[in-house]
Amino acid sequence: MRILVVEDERQLARHITSALGRHGHDAHAQHDGPAGLQAALAQPPDLIVLDLNLPGLDGLEVLARLRAAGSPARVIILTARSEVEQRVKGLKAGADDYLAKPFSMEELVARVEALGRRGATPTAADLLMVADLHLDVQHRRVMRAGRAIALSPREFDLLQVLMQEPGRVFSRTELCERVWQRDHEYDTRTVEIFIARLRKKVDSGFPAPLIHTLRAVGYTIRPP
Repeated sequence: MRILVVEDERQLARHITSALGRHGHDAHAQHDGPAGLQAALAQPPDLIVLDLNLPGLDGLEVLARLRAAGSPARVIILTARSEVEQRVKGLKAGADDYLAKPFSMEELVARVEALGRRGATPTAADLLMVADLHLDVQHRRVMRAGRAIALSPREFDLLQVLMQEPGRVFSRTELCERVWQRDHEYDTRTVEIFIARLRKKVDSGFPAPLIHTLRAVGYTIRPP
C-alpha cells in the first residue's frame, strides 16, 4: 500500500516509515498539518497514519478537510494515551482506527495491514441482505433500496458482522474483538461512535430503522 505518515516527531516518523517499508509498503512522511494535507490531496494514499497534535493545522482539521474533499483513504489516528476526547473526535470525524502513544511498531503494522485487507476472501456468503439493505462482501459495496451507501472500511466491517447474523444481539466487547481485533483494550465508546455513523448512513431518511440498540446489552440489525 501507499502510506502517508503525518507526524511532527521526526524520529518517530522515521521509525514508522521504516517499519512499514520492511513489510512491503511504500511509506512517506510529512511533519506538519498543511504539508500532510497537501501531500494527501496531491497524491492520494491508500492509508494515512495521522498524528492529532500537529503544527500549522491539527490532525482533526486535516482529517475534516480530507473527508470534505471526498478522500477515501483509510486513516489511523495517533493520540496520547490520556487524550480520550481527541480520540473520540477523530473517530467521529471519519478515522477508521486509532493507536494510543506509546505503541509498538508491531501493533501499528498489524492495524495498517488489517485495514488494508479490503479484498480479503469472504468468510460468509458473498451477498448479505436484511430487508432492503444489501451488502456485497466481495466487492465491498452496500446499497439500501437501490441507493449506494459509501462506508469507511471499519464501518463496512462492523455492518458485515451485524448482517451475518440478523436478529442476534452483539455486545460492545464482542464487536471490539471481531471488528477491531483488540485483545487487550476494549473501548466501548469506539463501538458507539461507529454505530452512530452507521445509523446516519444506513437508516437516515428511511421510515423504518434496521439497526437497534438494546440498552445495557448491545446492538442488532433486523428487518422492520
